[in-house]
Amino acid sequence: MKYIISKKPKGAKLILGFPSLGLVSTIATKFLIDHLDVEQIGKIESEHFVPLTAIHKSKIIDPITIYYNKKYNLVLIQSITEIRGLEWELSNIILKIAKELNSKEIVMLEGMPGHEEKLKVYFYSNLKKECSLEKLNEGIIMGVTAAILLKSKNVPVTCIFAETHSQLPDSEAAARIVQALDEHLGFNVDYKPLLEAAKKFETNLKKYMEKIQGQQTVQQQKDPKLSKKEKKELDYFG
Repeated sequence: MKYIISKKPKGAKLILGFPSLGLVSTIATKFLIDHLDVEQIGKIESEHFVPLTAIHKSKIIDPITIYYNKKYNLVLIQSITEIRGLEWELSNIILKIAKELNSKEIVMLEGMPGHEEKLKVYFYSNLKKECSLEKLNEGIIMGVTAAILLKSKNVPVTCIFAETHSQLPDSEAAARIVQALDEHLGFNVDYKPLLEAAKKFETNLKKYMEKIQGQQTVQQQKDPKLSKKEKKELDYFG
């Protein structure tokens, strides 16, 4: 595994977005990349990454891409690929980047399961900086975030966790992350488009589920001899 960067902005803050519950961190970093004035300055490569890419605005997107925003001196690292099994190696690469840039802080974005009706945003930091968010006092952290926390004894690190009920893409939780990040770093990014995207997604998903359930009902009416077990298997949304 290696990293390639064309610029080395000293003192930049790193924002990390790796796949998490509800794809919260991925959506949040993608939103920042689209709404801040950024340029691609590098990427992280490995033959062990899943061979996956995306096309955006007719351009190929690398599995892990590094962007830079000059105005706020931010470096954003976004992953669109599965990194399971490579967490320790990837954390070493990120800490090397942070050291080379003399980074002031690493900020990691995460989705976490929420069990209450009202979903919250939490933070954990080894900085003594005041924060308006509720501090995470108990919890289990996994993946690259955990690896960096365990290795970054002398590196300033802040984690922002947004609760989500969903395994599906959760733009609403991502909007809460962006809002919290805005308060923490002090840049003006309107997160409302993410809330609108969340409502649109929920509406489309509801229509899709109603369509599927309607098809199941028609199938059961066509074949009334279906066993209870078969009907239950068909009605997996219910």
